[in-house]
Amino acid sequence: MAVDNPDGRGKFVLVCDHASNWVPSALKGLGLPPGELERHIAWDPGALELARLLSNLLDAPLVHATVSRLVLDVNRDPTHPGSVVTRSEDTDIPGNQEIGAEDRARRVQSIYEPYHRALDAVIERSVTHDPSPQIVSVHSFTPVYRQEQRPWHIGVLSGEDKRLSQPLLELLRANGEFCVGDNQPYAPTDGVYHTLHRHCESRNLRSVLLELRSDTISAEDGREQWAARLERALQAIH
Repeated sequence: MAVDNPDGRGKFVLVCDHASNWVPSALKGLGLPPGELERHIAWDPGALELARLLSNLLDAPLVHATVSRLVLDVNRDPTHPGSVVTRSEDTDIPGNQEIGAEDRARRVQSIYEPYHRALDAVIERSVTHDPSPQIVSVHSFTPVYRQEQRPWHIGVLSGEDKRLSQPLLELLRANGEFCVGDNQPYAPTDGVYHTLHRHCESRNLRSVLLELRSDTISAEDGREQWAARLERALQAIH
């Protein structure tokens, strides 16, 4: 894991769970051809670059993963079947097919636990200057999933707490320019809200998960436009 702008003084903390497609050399690419690790199954393309732009605009600390979710998904409870997947979309992951309990535990100890300890520490540091920092998780999704076109430009995901998501939905939908999903294309029932549930519920902190369609943030100008748009909307919420 890594932390950018750890001393940021803004009212937000940013998280990017699927920032990296790196696989440790000892795992030999999990038995996949190199090109497979460029696909969305291995990471969220564009998400880290967008999160870094937002971090600068919001003066927000950013915690991000540095290992592919195919090795271990930090946004899943370690007991969840999606923590270490044997198949992603329609692709088998050879290196995960026969992973034993010891190897799984080693991945949890070396990837999951340090990541969440770092996020805990960043939130606790933020609380010293703002008792209620707001936590924003940045992801991306594919324009086409199993031959189905996805119409949303952005998805705003939330659990039962709508204090941040509802006004954000209204602001992003205000001019009718974008197709904005409310818990689409994913929802907490899919298990995607684990990081935010873990760190925000017990602290009663407002949180939201943003899913940007990857073709809208694949180029620098698209990322810059979305970062500016999101910064304006987030700062407008009180």
